[in-house]
Amino acid sequence: MTSTNESRAAELGVVIGESILVVTKSDQLNLFGQTFRPIFAGTVREVGEGHLTLDPVTIKMVTAPFFTFPTPLSIPLENIAHFTRNFGPEKVFPLT
Repeated sequence: MTSTNESRAAELGVVIGESILVVTKSDQLNLFGQTFRPIFAGTVREVGEGHLTLDPVTIKMVTAPFFTFPTPLSIPLENIAHFTRNFGPEKVFPLT
């Protein structure tokens, strides 16, 4: 793990059990044939070596802004562009 990942893991380790908003570095992702921006809101369940796990996690899509992913979702720390603490999945904001 690089020092950047270590510092990010230490920073995220204190938010276990809290709801956060995570934006990844990808411009867009594709899941089940649906293309969407990489914006996720959920509860931090684990911060492990090189990854963050959200469960439950809501994927913020334009066509389904409250889509709850059916399983825990792990995101590599190096792919996290931004995160915001105390951000519940029920919050509404423009996605366009």
